[in-house]
Amino acid sequence: MQKKDSWLLPEGIEEVLPENARYLEQLRRKLLDVFTCWGYELVIPPMVDFLDSLLTGSGHDLELQTFKLTDQVSGKLLGVRADMTPQVARIAVHQLQHDWPTRLCYAGTILHTLSDNLEKSRSPMQIGAELYGHQGLESDLEVIRLMLEMLAMSGIQNVHLDLGHVGIFRGLSRQAGLNKEQEGALFDVLQRKAIPELNELLAEYDLNGDVKQLFMAMAKLNGGREVFDKAADLFKNSDVAISQALQDLRKIAEQLAVQFPELPVHFDLSELRGYHYHTGIVFAAFIPGVGKEIARGGRYDNIGRFFGRARAATGFSADLKTLAALSMETNETSTREIVFAPYMEEADLSEKIRDLRAQGKIVIQQLPGQAGSASDLGCTAMLEKQNQSWVVKPLV
Repeated sequence: MQKKDSWLLPEGIEEVLPENARYLEQLRRKLLDVFTCWGYELVIPPMVDFLDSLLTGSGHDLELQTFKLTDQVSGKLLGVRADMTPQVARIAVHQLQHDWPTRLCYAGTILHTLSDNLEKSRSPMQIGAELYGHQGLESDLEVIRLMLEMLAMSGIQNVHLDLGHVGIFRGLSRQAGLNKEQEGALFDVLQRKAIPELNELLAEYDLNGDVKQLFMAMAKLNGGREVFDKAADLFKNSDVAISQALQDLRKIAEQLAVQFPELPVHFDLSELRGYHYHTGIVFAAFIPGVGKEIARGGRYDNIGRFFGRARAATGFSADLKTLAALSMETNETSTREIVFAPYMEEADLSEKIRDLRAQGKIVIQQLPGQAGSASDLGCTAMLEKQNQSWVVKPLV
């Protein structure tokens, strides 16, 4: 006997039905082909991995998002991947031990223990690209350009880019002599731009008054390119690492302005997205009407150290399901011809069906005694025999 409601899925876990699945797969292939044309090679990391490997370089949030289980073979703790980036980093630094830049791309389902406030799904399909082995701003610019190309090829319009640099907060925290607990608390309130909380927190710390003012100013350093002039004046006597971070951010902005003159760019110096493992430039893409980023990335030079070889790294990722949903909203999906073939044991009919399928046509052959007509099956044409030959005729 069937159990009541046995068809229900766990909350946040969804199945993709034929029309959407077809579009999703077409988009996956298209975007991976784009990555390939840029020199990024496809890798397929495993769904399950040792937990310490999955969490390397990440913060507490990713650990909370990771499903854990015990391996019956080794007795060690495993995790179901909640982010593919650490796995791709391991492949790059341990399996592919190149001295030259390594470009990798990937696409696959990940699993989260909890959904966030805006996205109900706990099973995103992560797609992304990573560039290892180059420390210059040129590689940061390349992955930003590739991310924008990915969004353009997805048919997503009105993209806005957010840029930041975690080196500014890191440098100021170092200058202030904060411990990890203090740094983490400040990180949290700055991310939420909770100004009253920030005031209270800074009042508790034994910090130089000027440094406190700089932390307060960081929360408001966002906007257009005028942010750089304000920041340069504020941080003129600060840690040299902060000056370098500001210079790097300005150079990236100048290059983007040349290559994408119509692209709206917003700068936020307190944006610490991925702070726990990012080390430099961070970026995210937004579109109007969507309350969270649709793609994000940044530089994370330290992640390979856990696997025995620290390499410079930068990259980005997105949820392919989100891209497909946004793309289908703004683009008409192409309708392919579906041909209905009658059931007959005739060699010339079988040969005609093989030829059509070899051309990429969809051919559904009737089954004896089946229910449903050609139109019920979604067919737009059918095979008819005319003058001893089988021809495709539109379905009336």
